[in-house]
Amino acid sequence: MMQWMSVKKMVLVVLVAALSVPQMAFAHCDALDGPVLKEAQQALAKKDVSSILKWVPAEEEAAITSAFKQTVAVRGLGEEARDLADRSFFETLVRIHRAGEGAAYTGIKPSGQISGPVAKADQALVDGDVDAFSKAVADHVAKEMKSRFERALAKQKQAHTSVAAGREYVAAYVAYVHFVEGIVGIVRGDHAH
Repeated sequence: MMQWMSVKKMVLVVLVAALSVPQMAFAHCDALDGPVLKEAQQALAKKDVSSILKWVPAEEEAAITSAFKQTVAVRGLGEEARDLADRSFFETLVRIHRAGEGAAYTGIKPSGQISGPVAKADQALVDGDVDAFSKAVADHVAKEMKSRFERALAKQKQAHTSVAAGREYVAAYVAYVHFVEGIVGIVRGDHAH
């Protein structure tokens, strides 16, 4: 019974980790310090919508342009009006941007929520060089895959000794194979935003 509980805990940990990855990615375009809203802040300061239209589908340009013009007009009414207008515009922009990606709008995230790897991916674009970052990602993936493989292999050797040992192997096998499937899905582009 105790070993079955540890297998259930391990499966739960794997599921929680898998489910947390998309949330970190979502925070990127939803975050106040993400590329969409940083560029929106600059556009509002310049009173020029053109730089942010790339973040929305062409059929939504009119809606964004209209919301932008209203925001610029309201911003002149004082600090509270500016903050409210900016927040409303940011929500509209992100909601339309996310819909264009086929993703749900879940609100604006505070600054400082962007995961390290996503921030490094953005920095590689700023630097114009992805080699060091891609090597670090590849090394990390290889390390994680090898760890799961070695655990599954070790558990496989003992799987026949008892039902509990067999279940431990199955849990390790599932963790290994699901990791590989996730990587393959990402490489093939079979993943959500």
